[in-house]
Amino acid sequence: MSVSYKKFFHMLVDRSIQTAPLAEKAGISANIFTRMRRDQYISLESVEKLCLALDCKPEDIFEFKTDET
Repeated sequence: MSVSYKKFFHMLVDRSIQTAPLAEKAGISANIFTRMRRDQYISLESVEKLCLALDCKPEDIFEFKTDET
């Protein structure tokens, strides 16, 4: 199983939000967005900070995908 953050990046486009101001508002590093672009793990603490900054739920940010072989 893997994780995808496509929903998060679609939300940023829909809301016209830039990552630099969001990182500052959420209190996270820009490296988090790099990890998300690569669909890599980020901590639940980072997810919580993003949700608070964006006024959304975790399911609005990511989704789990089954690995198809």
